[in-house]
Amino acid sequence: MLRDRYFNSGQEQKEDFRFFDAQVLTDGEILLMLDKTVPGSPAEKWLPSYHFTICDRAGHRAGQCDLRIGYSEGVYYGGNIGYRVEEPYRGNHYAGKACRLLFHLARRHGMDRLVITCNPDNFPSRKTCEYAGGILREIADLPEDNDMRRDGETRKCIYEFAI
Repeated sequence: MLRDRYFNSGQEQKEDFRFFDAQVLTDGEILLMLDKTVPGSPAEKWLPSYHFTICDRAGHRAGQCDLRIGYSEGVYYGGNIGYRVEEPYRGNHYAGKACRLLFHLARRHGMDRLVITCNPDNFPSRKTCEYAGGILREIADLPEDNDMRRDGETRKCIYEFAI
């Protein structure tokens, strides 16, 4: 079960974890330009992550996205991938295309499934998840101790992706 993969992961980072060279990822229409990598922090229960700027074909900054490598309870609710597209670039499927590029990078790290989450009333993000091939597995109540709940959020759509 998907939830078990995240909740029973142990959250520890492998000692031999290494980031791959991912300076530029492209599908010919968008570019993901690597901004930084962030090592995981077992004490904070953070997974290693890549952070990118999404650019259009001409190299104009259109948004940002990130990929968290691995499985944990926090990532089950927060997602392995996060994205934001700036207003002038919305409607071009840039977030969905960025997700598809990140799926390839996640596979290189041995992942075969991941989740992307969004608020139930965020219909553009829900459409992005569907465009990228996600299946809505549940609309989950956030645990009381979850950071997002402390920020006022209460529920998340959990989309699963077989990559």
